[in-house]
Amino acid sequence: MLTATGMSTGILIVYVVFFCGLIYFMSVRPQQKEKKKHDELMATLAVGDSVLTTSGFYGIVIDMTDDTVIVEFGNNKNCRIPMQKAAIVQLEKPEA
Repeated sequence: MLTATGMSTGILIVYVVFFCGLIYFMSVRPQQKEKKKHDELMATLAVGDSVLTTSGFYGIVIDMTDDTVIVEFGNNKNCRIPMQKAAIVQLEKPEA
């Protein structure tokens, strides 16, 4: 026969499992989905694409290496800045 402490321990374990699951589905899982989406975005990045950076600048990719890109900003063709690929948050392919 279960005692009162045995039932309260069982309820405590259920609460802990419930809250661990809640934390996973509300914080960890969305972060994993966002990272996967960003990785897919980086896989499709190519020279000539229009990009939006984390700082809010729009530019065009003119050269790429493994983890960096050179982005040309504005109408001035001399404004070329190397940056990490992780700084790109949005990508737009040029229309054919």
